[in-house]
Amino acid sequence: MSSSICTGSALGLLVRQVRDAMRARWQHELVTVGHDLTFSQFLTIKKLADGVANATELARIAELSPGAMTRLLDRLEARGLIVRSADPGDRRALNIRLTDAGKQIARDIAQCGERVRDVALAGLDDAQRAQFISLLEQVRDNLSIPES
Repeated sequence: MSSSICTGSALGLLVRQVRDAMRARWQHELVTVGHDLTFSQFLTIKKLADGVANATELARIAELSPGAMTRLLDRLEARGLIVRSADPGDRRALNIRLTDAGKQIARDIAQCGERVRDVALAGLDDAQRAQFISLLEQVRDNLSIPES
């Protein structure tokens, strides 16, 4: 089925513009509440709020190289937001978790995320919001490459 509504490149550009606008709004929200965090630091703290993680997982989520993630973790540790400890199951690996200060920032940035979501979905009623999320999930799933 062919559609003249939106070409593939126009769809990709629109998705990229939405992503970039979301990141810019998150950055604005973080600055507004007084948190000097990059978007990658935001993603890292958000993931660590769910529990312990390792650097490989965090680098994948933040789309950083392992070296860049190590430097990011060094900065967060220097600020007292995370601690790294040896993984009891793998002496080569480190577990990373939030400190109490990191947990407080995680709560603050969760509220920032809610405000960004509300701005992004302004003008949509609950049914439209649910349909929009469902459609985005379907597009994501359509584009996912099955693991072999």
